[in-house]
Amino acid sequence: MAEEPHGTWFGFGFRGFGQALGSGRGCQAVLSPEPLRAGGHIRGVSASWSYTALMTCGGRVELSGYASGEASDCRDVWASEGLVVVLRAGPGSLEELQGWAPSSALRGEPLWAQTALVPEAEAQREDPPEGDGPATKLPLLPGSRAHLSPQPPFRQPLAPELQARQLDLGNEHVLLLCAAGQVFSWGGGRHGQLGHGTLEAELEPRMLEALQGLRMAQVAAGGWHSVCVSETGDIYTWGWNESGQLALPARSLAEDEETVTWEGTGELYTWGWGKYGQLGHKDSASSDRPCRVEYFVEKQLQVKAVTCGPWNTYVYAVERRADT
Repeated sequence: MAEEPHGTWFGFGFRGFGQALGSGRGCQAVLSPEPLRAGGHIRGVSASWSYTALMTCGGRVELSGYASGEASDCRDVWASEGLVVVLRAGPGSLEELQGWAPSSALRGEPLWAQTALVPEAEAQREDPPEGDGPATKLPLLPGSRAHLSPQPPFRQPLAPELQARQLDLGNEHVLLLCAAGQVFSWGGGRHGQLGHGTLEAELEPRMLEALQGLRMAQVAAGGWHSVCVSETGDIYTWGWNESGQLALPARSLAEDEETVTWEGTGELYTWGWGKYGQLGHKDSASSDRPCRVEYFVEKQLQVKAVTCGPWNTYVYAVERRADT
């Protein structure tokens, strides 16, 4: 089997606080993808509104933007406006979860810390080689029996019968994908982001009846909208569509009946609000239909992972092989 080529993280969109987003120093927005710069090969990215956290393969976390600083011996990081959470290695099968104020520069003592038990299979898994692709575990904690909360209590247990496989947090809601491929949601529902056919909040995980019987492979929670991808590659969206973020016609945008044609594997398509160039189309226009980001086609790059911040986007891509 051919070895997977080493890849690069790219960024585009809002950088008004100086967060890592390519070489666009001094400008508020980067309108087209640019390679990120860090003190080592980047393994993963977590983006908040005013700053970005970069995770390197060497185990270092770097914060850039309104919050800055760095920490070593890290396994993972999760960034939000009120909290930076770092996962660090501990003795044996233990890891320590630390919560920091973004303004702390990751120095001194954390706001709180607690240990997390890593399942044997994960404890034996080696870290990826230098330059390898993205990996992330937060906010679903090791063992998939609990998830991270930015408010006390910081570790929230999940019902054992859920057997969580993936969990994603929006501004006011949570999406959970269970091992059986079913989607659960809870939290605020005032924009329809829970997908239960109402605008009511849900205090406990509730399965989406509209998707029952369809096995999902991934879920993602936007600010007030939700997306999931089925195991057969179909995309389902629901929630707020004010800027076309559901890839459905939006009243705020000019109607256009042009048909979208998907042209190949590993290509990136973006849509929604684009004021700061976060769609990567070299402009600040919004769109209510998927449009291909031509940069990666022109550079012969295959997109492997995407991380969306509130107003910017980070993409991991590798050189495209001749047979793809």
